[in-house]
Formats: sequence, structure tokens, C-alpha cells
Amino acid sequence: MPRTSVLIVGCGDVGSRLATQLLDNDWLVYGLRRSVDRLPDGVIGVAGDLFDASCPAQWPKGQIDYLVYSTAATTHDEAGYQAAYVEGLKHTLGWLKKNGQRPKRLLFVSSSGVYGQKDGEWIDETSPAEATSYSGRIMRQAEQVALDSGIPASVVRLTGIYGPGREWMLSQVREGYRVAVDPPLYGNRIHADDAGGLLAFLLNAARHGKTLDDCYIGVDDAPAPLAQVVDWLREQLGVTEWAAEASVRRAGSKRCSNARARALGWEPRYPSYREGYGKILATKA
Repeated sequence: MPRTSVLIVGCGDVGSRLATQLLDNDWLVYGLRRSVDRLPDGVIGVAGDLFDASCPAQWPKGQIDYLVYSTAATTHDEAGYQAAYVEGLKHTLGWLKKNGQRPKRLLFVSSSGVYGQKDGEWIDETSPAEATSYSGRIMRQAEQVALDSGIPASVVRLTGIYGPGREWMLSQVREGYRVAVDPPLYGNRIHADDAGGLLAFLLNAARHGKTLDDCYIGVDDAPAPLAQVVDWLREQLGVTEWAAEASVRRAGSKRCSNARARALGWEPRYPSYREGYGKILATKA
């Protein structure tokens, strides 16, 4: 029996974590990125530029059973988002068509930034996704490209990803970061290992014949007020001083639910910020 194949387009941090988990389950994994020398061992590199319409020379010639589109914008402006998420996806779909390949399913890695709610509401996959920011609007446009591609597709809206190498919050807390307590500013997060794990779970579910929905939210079990997270991290880090000025840098406040992914059988390895940040801090001790 040939191994089930997957092409991970934009095989960066989350994509590499996904790739590692799939390799452990005997998948044939291709990873497309500009610098293939940074791919995990066992991943077949596909050197490619999503901004270039010409098909990469190393594009796989055989069947691609599953496609994961997990790129990131190289510039954080409207043009950068349009190029990375919309045009890059269109190029990828064109390359598949050119090579006569039709995956069984496409997973498009999106963001909870498509939701514009900001008053602490609970959000699930049926909630209106009507963000007015350019990033939210363009991501919704890219989601629609995936859903209209003619390939069965699922959009996976990841929340604030953290983990090794993604330690912005820790550095802010060390500098005395403070956030509003009332009304609470709710934040949502998922450990990078769990982000990759959710994608792997969905692919394995599809491989075993389970029916997937067209949208999933990737989040841990415990959305929490940012002030609570900051207080806990201050205690863990032994920080006693506050910054001279308040530095609330979040306008949004919502609570995302992972009930749909859990109903399919997924469980996060790090159910809350305590376990996830606790693991990071333990490795630095």
C-alpha cells in the first residue's frame, strides 16, 4: 500500500510541527517553502515562491492526497496579506490543476482574526465572521477561495499561537506589561504543538473516513482574561515591578470555543495557558 501523501504549503513553524506528527504516523510528507534546508528530517523539500506564478521545479509529480495551506505573510500590510493568503493560494491551486492533481481535502489555516466581536462574547464556527480590519477581511477572502476551489475544504481558524520561539507575552510580562482588569480583555490561545496537532488530527480523521466540517476553531479549553494570564506569569517569573505606563495593546475581547473539534475527538495537549507556559518555563529553568 502506498503511503498517504500530504503537501504542506508554507511549512514553517506550525507546518513543521504538523509534518513531524504525520511522519510519526507513516505519512509521505512534502513541504513547500523558500528555504527547504530548514525542514524537519524526513520531509521531502519543495523549494518554491508563492509570489511567483510559475510552478516550482520540485513540485511533486505523483498523487497528492491532502493539501495543507499554512503560509504566513512576509509583510504585515494589505498587500502582504493579499499576496500570501489569496494570490499564493490561487497559485497553488493552479499548480495542482496543471499537474492533474486533485487532493481529497484541503485544510486552509486561517485565523480567529476574522471575527470582529470585541465585548467578551463566546464565539464558535457559526458566529458571524465580519472583522473590519484588512487582515480579517483578506483572510475571509482567502477562506472563500479555498471553499470554492472545487476540492473538499476545511478552514481551521487558529487563535493566538504561542510556544518555543513565540514568547512575546513572556517578554512583555518581564517588562511590566499591564492590561485592563475591568472590563476584562479576554484572550484566546493555542500552543504551537496543539496547532500542529489539530491539523494532524483532522487529516488522520479524514484519512479514516470521518466527515469533516468546513470550519474548525483551533483554541485551548480555557479562554481567559489577559489580566489573569499576566498575573499568573508575573508570579511564575517573580516580576514585582510594573511598567510606568499602561500598555494595553489589544482592542478585541472574545472567547472562542473548541467544542466542534472536541466533538470529533480532538483534545489539546495543553488545555490552558498554565500547562503551556508552564512547559516553556520549565525548559528554561
